[in-house]
Parts: sequence; C-alpha cells; structure tokens
Amino acid sequence: MTDPKKQKLRLDYPCLWTYKIIGRNPDEMQSAVHEIIRDRPCRVSLSRQSETARYVCLNVELTVESESHRLVLYEELKAHRAIQVIL
Repeated sequence: MTDPKKQKLRLDYPCLWTYKIIGRNPDEMQSAVHEIIRDRPCRVSLSRQSETARYVCLNVELTVESESHRLVLYEELKAHRAIQVIL
C-alpha cells in the first residue's frame, strides 16, 4: 500500500496554480511577485491577515507551463526578502 503523504502530485500542464505567500508588507510582496513573474499574467489577492495585521497572506494565481517552471517560481519567491513563507 502506498503512503498517501509520499505520493507525487500529478498535474496536467499548463495549469492554473496558486502560491500562498506570507510577509509583513503587502506592497513589497506585490512588487516582489511582479519582479519575479515579470510580464506573465497573474492575479494577486489578499487571502488573510493576522489579528494584529502584522502578517499578511496573499494568493498569487497564474498559469504554470511545467513542473520545472512551477518549482523555479517557488524557489524565486521563497528567496525574495519581502516574502517570509510560501505555501
């Protein structure tokens, strides 16, 4: 029996993908997204914020062309100073 936690995600590319990014400054986070995504169309929307508004979670929705494209974007977003956590 295969452990469901270890199953690889199977996607048909291109597909719509949503990254959840968490940070402190939504304007800097949006700038980071547009810097990394560049000319590709994407939708950035507020997901949540902490009760004290110290942290903000944004959804970044866009079409990814392949698994390598999806992972590269993940790593670039993760590495940006304005983004503290990415899911």
